[in-house]
Amino acid sequence: MSSTAGSDAILERMMSFHPKIIDLTLDRVHRLLAALGHPERSLPPVIHLAGTNGKGSTQAMIRAGLEAPAGQNGGAKVHAYTSPHLARFHERIRLAGELISEPALMVLLDECVAANGGEEITFFEITTVAAMLAFSRVPADFTLLEVGLGGRLDATNVVDQPRLTIITPVSIDHQQYLGETLPEIAGEKAGIIKRGVPVVVGPQEEDGLAVIEAKAARLGAPVFAFGQHWQIAEERGRMVYQDENGLLDLPLPNLPGPHQIQNAGAAIAALRLLGRDETACEAAVTRAVWPARMQRLTTGPLAASAPGIELWLDGGHNPAGGEAVAATLARMPARDTFAICGMLNTKDVTGYMRPLAGQLKRLIAVEIPGEPNTLAASATSEAAARAGIPAGIAASVRAALDEIRSLDPAARVLICGSLYLAGQVLRENG
Repeated sequence: MSSTAGSDAILERMMSFHPKIIDLTLDRVHRLLAALGHPERSLPPVIHLAGTNGKGSTQAMIRAGLEAPAGQNGGAKVHAYTSPHLARFHERIRLAGELISEPALMVLLDECVAANGGEEITFFEITTVAAMLAFSRVPADFTLLEVGLGGRLDATNVVDQPRLTIITPVSIDHQQYLGETLPEIAGEKAGIIKRGVPVVVGPQEEDGLAVIEAKAARLGAPVFAFGQHWQIAEERGRMVYQDENGLLDLPLPNLPGPHQIQNAGAAIAALRLLGRDETACEAAVTRAVWPARMQRLTTGPLAASAPGIELWLDGGHNPAGGEAVAATLARMPARDTFAICGMLNTKDVTGYMRPLAGQLKRLIAVEIPGEPNTLAASATSEAAARAGIPAGIAASVRAALDEIRSLDPAARVLICGSLYLAGQVLRENG
């Protein structure tokens, strides 16, 4: 029996508490929080992050910076909430630096189910409430809350007075929930801005930034925006960050990809606003860990099955994610690169593929095992072909890897297209 079979059974039951997976409103969350005594009012100081791309990486860097030892003292104790998980649900809830234990998770889930009293509530809503309940009971210095979808009506958006809000780059995604245009989507993300609370803003399209700045102005929220209040750039193999408090010369981020420089900038801006020093900023960019974001797989059964292959894993899934992956591949040493790609049927598949066309020799499409919204491998393959990428299909990631190895035993292989596929790979390779 799995060590997480108990929580898995409760989590599976929670999936049936509402007929929809996503139903954006805060009413049910407020009701359950009230039934539990309002744990959201007892959290350690909250840093709330929204954005289409980069919020997970930015959160990981902020956590690494806060947890770094400061002077003669140890680092801060940090709670962190993120979604979705990759291999195990427990990844979503980190208590004072440690993933939540199975016994603690089971107690919390049972308590939330009992307090909910059989009322409708979505899986994300009730599990977010469970995380807040956990955070309210364990002492820590900070709470990092990552938005699940959007911001304004996201279940995490129930903290009236966070210490800081952060909006990472906003792009077109989840139009069925957030709006068809970039300004509409930016407006939803800007819903996390609170009266008088500073907001760090990463690089944005001009019309998205205008919406964010207008919302901040209405609420008297000080804005710290990329390009205006802070700058960051790569210079001679290092990273230079500058704001009104001066200049920092730092190593490049340990998380691969040029887009991580911008994420690092938002993290450093946040750390500086929180009064952290250069040591913390350096730790943010050298110690951050964030799986399935251009993660190199060097151990495990999957990696061992193709010893000459350079194997990478990335969970980006929208056009901006495709651009980030393509930019990362473009900076790597020359090597024939193949992709194994599985995507959801809710995504702009061709938009994701198009930036990759110049970087890939061939793409092999797969379906995501056990995922009801998986796109058929044939449809993924057709989208790749429309984007100008030679493509085929395979029955599984392992079969695709075997095929690539037979074609080129020294290839670079990128498994990509969905965090759900990334999670399957990490479980299989665990």
